[in-house]
Amino acid sequence: MAKAVEAGGLTKDYGGGRGLFDLDLVVEAGEAFGYLGPNGAGKTTTIRLLMDMIRPTRGAASVFGLDCRRQATEVKQLVGYLPGELAQFGAMRGGEVVAYLGALKDGLDRRLVADIARRFDLDLGRRYREYSRGNKQKLAIAIAFMHRPQLLILDEPTSGLDPLNQQEFYRLLRGVREDGATVFLSSHVLSEVEHVCDRVGIIRAGRLVQTAGLRELHHMRVHRVELEFEGRPPTHLAEVEGVEDLRLEDGRLTCIVRGAFAPFMRALAGVEVVNLVSHEPSLEDVFLASYREQPELTAPA
Repeated sequence: MAKAVEAGGLTKDYGGGRGLFDLDLVVEAGEAFGYLGPNGAGKTTTIRLLMDMIRPTRGAASVFGLDCRRQATEVKQLVGYLPGELAQFGAMRGGEVVAYLGALKDGLDRRLVADIARRFDLDLGRRYREYSRGNKQKLAIAIAFMHRPQLLILDEPTSGLDPLNQQEFYRLLRGVREDGATVFLSSHVLSEVEHVCDRVGIIRAGRLVQTAGLRELHHMRVHRVELEFEGRPPTHLAEVEGVEDLRLEDGRLTCIVRGAFAPFMRALAGVEVVNLVSHEPSLEDVFLASYREQPELTAPA
């Protein structure tokens, strides 16, 4: 069976070290693949090359064995695409947008569109220009899923959605995966891909630096923790596995917990904690911390 996505030496050189360089990537049919990287890393450039919205400097890519450039029309019939930058449809109503774009696709499933609108509380009778940013994103989700595509290419799909709708999106994605769809999902949030993906590729400065299963990336999990205690803070936390940069300022203890959170929580057993706040740094912060000592991972000059 043909690979869902395959790229060989795929390059888009914008000059000045910007773009995508020598991407070699395979996504298997039925897989959910997370494409992770800081903003500006090359995620959207990759997706636009797969969708033939821009042309490569060199190299090639295919979707289910179809060349993304020479067979772009056939590729688009197989793909449900959610762009990072939404199109504008002015005075058209949501339902009219669905009908208009659905006419360009084979197999528009109106029941599925109605179900998605219900689940996301999206009024398809309103005009597009009246939609909030979140409702525009909901409509884009419905459009990407409306013809039950074999491959979903999703660029920052939960952007603009509130937490409840994000959870609904993850449930929707798990449902189509159970039906056999392949997912290619770009994000700069590590926790987002953990909801649905089997494997991830990490891109930085236009180069794919790692592909791995999710379990292999647990070492990248980092939390910044702030704690307040009843009485004097404990002194043993600095010895806990994964705890770094422990500081005590104005009676508040701060530290970084790298990797699994369980050893840190076990160390707090029996300690009277008044307040605990955990912040997950952005993926960009994690990448900078992980790769700052590896200059070979930067793009060419």
